[in-house]
Amino acid sequence: MTIAKYGVIYGVRLRPEYDYRYIGLTTKTASRRLQQHFKVAAAGRKTPFYDWLRKQDRDNVIADELDWIDGLDDLGQAEIAWIAYLRRDGQPLLNLASGGLGPTGVVWTEEMREAARIRSTGRKGVSRFAQENPFFGRTHSDEQRAKWSVERRGSITGAANPNFGKFGIDHPGYGHTMSAESRQRLSEQRRGSGNPNFGRRASDETRAKTSATRKGRPQPSSKRSAHTRYHTNKGVFKDTCRYCVEDAATTTNEESGS
Repeated sequence: MTIAKYGVIYGVRLRPEYDYRYIGLTTKTASRRLQQHFKVAAAGRKTPFYDWLRKQDRDNVIADELDWIDGLDDLGQAEIAWIAYLRRDGQPLLNLASGGLGPTGVVWTEEMREAARIRSTGRKGVSRFAQENPFFGRTHSDEQRAKWSVERRGSITGAANPNFGKFGIDHPGYGHTMSAESRQRLSEQRRGSGNPNFGRRASDETRAKTSATRKGRPQPSSKRSAHTRYHTNKGVFKDTCRYCVEDAATTTNEESGS
């Protein structure tokens, strides 16, 4: 991979004006970087600069090359210097940060958070599937998965769970039911090798523990008994239960006199 040895400090402005609205750095050309900014703005990213950019006529926006810098470290420092200089000059920059390479330590105020919340309220998210998803065909490494497992272990259990202690109408899932299509799709996904327990068998210790837990608890003596208890006695019909189907067929034959 070729590493750039120099870069450009550029400023974005409207053609008939001399005030810059944004200062940035790039190892490409300023015009190429401006095209990328327009692409991000069209995708709906919410920042003061992209909000401003979406309102402009593309042909009326230009990017001037303000400085050529040799060395990436100096490039980051040059961006910081240019932003500070133009802010002292009173130019209406829309940069959120003071510039530089890598994270810039922007700390959002409560007013900024509230404004972002209002902008995003009701906005439908953008979902990208298959080849359109930037992570398509890739998988996280075992090391990364193990790291996340350790970091998240116990993070949403007990009182740390945002729904802990919420029941009935207080629970966000109250009254929610899956559609028949979703239930069927989920059923198909979890059959055979799709089932997380496919090919697995409970250990002797687990089986003994389960047996001890259920000891003394009334259990149906057979599948037929379970059908009587949970279907016949409760007036429930399930087309996946052989006894429900057989009983329905017998009832139909008796009614038809056959």
